[in-house]
Amino acid sequence: MNVRRLRHDCQWTQEELGERAGLSARYVGAVERGDVSASVTVLGRIADALGVEPGVLLRNGSPAP
Repeated sequence: MNVRRLRHDCQWTQEELGERAGLSARYVGAVERGDVSASVTVLGRIADALGVEPGVLLRNGSPAP
């Protein structure tokens, strides 16, 4: 999943992404590590916070601009 890379591109901490997506930093970290299977709703919230389409989070490689 591309969450960590996209978060780093924004120069945000897990805490900042969590605040913007309405999630805890601990949960953001678990999503990034693949420790949890995030729901479609959660992926949508993360995508909105990062300003990308939800499918970008699931693609292999770099997201399209």
